Amino acid sequence: MYIYNIHITGSPTHRGNVRGKKIYFISGGPLKAGSNRVLFGLSEEFPLVSIVGLGKKNSESDPEEEVDENKEAIRKAVAAGCKSLKEFNLDEVVVDPCSDGCSAAEGASLSLFSYQELKQEKKSIPKLRCFEESDNSWLKGLTLGEGQNIARRLMEMPSNLLTPSNFAQEAVNYLEGLGVEVRVRTKEWAEKRNMNAFLTVAKGSEEPPIFLELIYKGTNSDDKPFAIVGKGITFDSGGISLKPSNNMDKMRADMGGAACTVGSIFTAASLKIPINIKGFIPLCENMPSGTAVKPGDVIVASNGKSIQVDNTDAEGRLILADALHYASQHKPRVMLDMATLTGAMAVALGAGATGVFSNSSTQFNLLHKAGYETGDRVWRMPLWKFYENQVKASSQMADMNNQSTKKPAGGAPFAAGFLKQFVTCDQWLHLDIAGVMENSDENKRERNT
Repeated sequence: MYIYNIHITGSPTHRGNVRGKKIYFISGGPLKAGSNRVLFGLSEEFPLVSIVGLGKKNSESDPEEEVDENKEAIRKAVAAGCKSLKEFNLDEVVVDPCSDGCSAAEGASLSLFSYQELKQEKKSIPKLRCFEESDNSWLKGLTLGEGQNIARRLMEMPSNLLTPSNFAQEAVNYLEGLGVEVRVRTKEWAEKRNMNAFLTVAKGSEEPPIFLELIYKGTNSDDKPFAIVGKGITFDSGGISLKPSNNMDKMRADMGGAACTVGSIFTAASLKIPINIKGFIPLCENMPSGTAVKPGDVIVASNGKSIQVDNTDAEGRLILADALHYASQHKPRVMLDMATLTGAMAVALGAGATGVFSNSSTQFNLLHKAGYETGDRVWRMPLWKFYENQVKASSQMADMNNQSTKKPAGGAPFAAGFLKQFVTCDQWLHLDIAGVMENSDENKRERNT
């Protein structure tokens, strides 16, 4: 089956004017950007054709949108075309690369993702093939899509199946075949390193905590690594500070940062990117029990700083504290952490962008440029001493508190200020991905289902 693209002007972008105009007029006229129409019986080779609208081709994107609108139009249009053909139970979909095979392949791959491995009746997922076999960027786009779909699958898995131990096995399955070393650290290993903030969160669950180290060597071993730290709460009940039951099932995805870490390293290793990467993932559940951490408890993290825990549902920053300190000891040239950290970020930005806190304008600008290219927009948030002072002033008994006395005001920057107390790298980026954790009607590619 074939996905064919046209601009809303009616000008064909593939296979010549006669064929393009013929399909265009048979289809019934203009298509809006991102929309599609399925046609039947146009040829023996392609009995089903989904034509998609790319919109007006912009030579320059609107700078205020902070995204490459041409690339994004291709991703969304191809995604719409692929989704329209899923219901026909096809073995293969052939995609017009739309002059950008990488974007077309990524949009196609993301649109066909479906978490259905636990269902008896499964819908068939067609294979994807590029119409232009000489388009070398097509395979790169498929790999980018596959890395994101790995993260999506892990986030969708029920927490009774994706325990910390099972997550570790999934990481082994995805990465070791690509030459990535996966080191699975136990509770005893963490105890020797005084990772008390991490272990305190894990105390309430019968599932043993796991700390993962992922090592990808893409260049000279003497080169400093790029460190990625991912929050790995495989289920978050809130602990003693119990969450409301409504939508608590979504907290199986509170390990989104960990999932994105695995997906990112999978992509880097698959594309053989010439850098060294080290991933650090603290994995545990946050559950209420007779052994769980209680509001008002004080713990001492691995860097020696004491923390008053007034909210057990602010557990992500606790496990990240020890992970960031441990990652810092590896002297990375850049350190980036990803976490579904605060509901405040979802309130601030919704699904439109990831909030980023950084002590380096150079690194933020590079990340912003990447977001412009990929369509995953980022927005810089304040990492001011104003919020660090709140972290310290909010505790009566310890060096800092895990919850602000000003709550709910400034929740996301307070959490970032808390994390900064455990970072020694001067090239650090903290990505609060809570707002983009789940699928949104605003995102037609459905990249976070």
